Amino acid sequence: MAEKKPFVLRVNPEMLKELEVWAQQDFRSLNGQIEYLLSEAIRKKKNGRKKITPGEDQ
Repeated sequence: MAEKKPFVLRVNPEMLKELEVWAQQDFRSLNGQIEYLLSEAIRKKKNGRKKITPGEDQ
């Protein structure tokens, strides 16, 4: 497993509660949920940058 670097994340209490509930619904830890959401956002951002040339299969 890749080394992970800890850091402090400040969020308002309402957002934290929503993330905790969401994590429970997805059977993840709060940390795991935040990592998942960040990974998905990065993946979507990278895919959005991908240029498709005419005639190229997606």
